[in-house]
Amino acid sequence: MPFNVPTFEQIRDAQLRDIKNQLPDADTGTDSDYGVRAASVAGVADGLYQNQSYIVRQIFPDTADSDNLELHAKTRNVVRKSATYATGLADITGTPGSTLTAGAEMRGATIACSTTENAVIGDDGTATVKVQDATAGAAFNVETPSSVVLVSPPYGINSAANVQSLAGGTDVETDASLLSRYLELLRRPPAGGNKYDYKRWALEVDGVTAAYVYPLRRGLGTVDIAITSSNALPSQDLINTTQAHIDDVRNVTAKNALVLAPSIKLVDFTVLVSLDGLTLAEATPYVIQAVRDITDRIEPGQPLILSQVETQVSLVAGVTDRDITEPVGNVEAIVNAETLEWIQAGNIVVRLMGDEDQ
Repeated sequence: MPFNVPTFEQIRDAQLRDIKNQLPDADTGTDSDYGVRAASVAGVADGLYQNQSYIVRQIFPDTADSDNLELHAKTRNVVRKSATYATGLADITGTPGSTLTAGAEMRGATIACSTTENAVIGDDGTATVKVQDATAGAAFNVETPSSVVLVSPPYGINSAANVQSLAGGTDVETDASLLSRYLELLRRPPAGGNKYDYKRWALEVDGVTAAYVYPLRRGLGTVDIAITSSNALPSQDLINTTQAHIDDVRNVTAKNALVLAPSIKLVDFTVLVSLDGLTLAEATPYVIQAVRDITDRIEPGQPLILSQVETQVSLVAGVTDRDITEPVGNVEAIVNAETLEWIQAGNIVVRLMGDEDQ
């Protein structure tokens, strides 16, 4: 039977009731001496009850606060993952033979990064160099090429440069993610190297936000682990780090374990809608988001089920009817020894029904 914690008013009124029972003529009004004393004691007791309730919540990891959740997780050697820095490549130009040393800073409108290796300008006057963002976090990933300027370019190196992209930046692991990994370990304890072990090992690496295991994809004795970072492809450095970690902890009798990035398969959408109370311009972002809500949940190797997209679009307020003309049906993701496709949304075009020819 659960214990019902009394409220401040219930504690105070219970004291005043007991006093009245013992001293029928006593003044127990709110402004009386007894009333003031009862209120003071009730305040202390209420604080103790709240503290006890807090302590009880800390006993269980799914209701514990951040600090105590970390203590629960540490008992099973599960620790919160740190934020990681986005990395990528930058194109630089200059006089052939000139060298840009590691640590050179680059800045753009939304980018602040630095080189992580030396780069020598080639005979064609260009070079490509690895760069790392100055601040850790998923917000600093850059998907499209961006112009930057070298802060202090050395002699022979042009100040203008171009960052191709920055990927792999992740935020500090959330409480929900840490709890999920901890509960997964409790529910599926180590089992000598089954597929759940490989997933757990991959998720232990900073920067890996999701992992998918494919036993026997390349034949007997093989297991493949596809990883992603912030719902995007991981960097090669992250793949190498995860591979090294799994090689260190996996069963020594396993024939071959391979960490890889899935191959993105873009699917374009053309969505025809009938609207009530919304203009096409107002409805378009909501329809696009509805499509992405479905595609963002697709795991590598899973197919796109068109009816799920249709249902999600139908739930958009103001959409009275819809017809998806592209793709024309479900889209399969190829999974074989050479390919592991990951379906994602490409271009999404939203039109009004009756405007198909526009």
